This record gives sequence, C-alpha cells and structure tokens, in this order.
Amino acid sequence: MKIAIAVSDFNLDVTSRMLERACDHAKELGLEVSHIVHVPGVYDFPLVVKALLKRDDVEGVAILGAVIKGQTMHDEVIVHSTASVVAELAVEYNKPVALGVTGPGMDRMQALQRIDNAKHAVGCVAQLIKTTKALAD
Repeated sequence: MKIAIAVSDFNLDVTSRMLERACDHAKELGLEVSHIVHVPGVYDFPLVVKALLKRDDVEGVAILGAVIKGQTMHDEVIVHSTASVVAELAVEYNKPVALGVTGPGMDRMQALQRIDNAKHAVGCVAQLIKTTKALAD
C-alpha cells in the first residue's frame, strides 16, 4: 500500500517527532510512503490533501499536526474546519484521510505527550485502505 503523509511545520518541535514516528510505523506495517509534504500550518492541509488524493500513487493520506491553545478560540476554529474539509475530501475521492492532528485545547506539554498519535493516523489509513478495498470487491 502506498500512502502519503502531510505534516504541518507549525510547532515543528512537536510535528517533526510526529513525522518520525509516522514513518517508522509505516515501515513496521509494510507501507510505502510515496510522498511527504510539508505545509505551513494545519489550516493549510486541504489543498495539499486534495492534490495528493488525485494521484494514482497515493491510496490514502495521514495528516500530522499539533494545534496548541493560545489566548483565543483560534485553535478550535483551525482544527474543526480542517477536519471537516479533509473528511469531505476523503469521501469525494474515495480514499481515506486520517486525522493525526492533536488539539485543540492542549498546551505544549500535552502536545509532546501525544506525539504517538501520528502512529495511530498511519495505522488508520492502512486499515481503511484494506477495508474499502474489501468492500469494493
């Protein structure tokens, strides 16, 4: 199975570790990571995810990011809007998109504690690819 990973560079101290964990887990699962794409922030995922889902060499996408709480509700707006759009893209292209984005409402320490969520996103993409293929047969 070929997957792509899109990773946010905002909060890079967290997301760079998430990317490492995701790539290691993909290798453990026997997945080929055909593309790794960096985006400035979580809100920037939809255009990249759409471009990846159009590709024949991508069967699913895991998105990785950490949205840390600030002094406003901006973190909630970012996560909710991004999750909604990437879910719509998954349905539109009939390919899974796994949300490996932590937050909203967490601080930096909580973000660091949730780095392994990246592994869950990769595992979800793999399982959903298998399941959707089985249902299509």
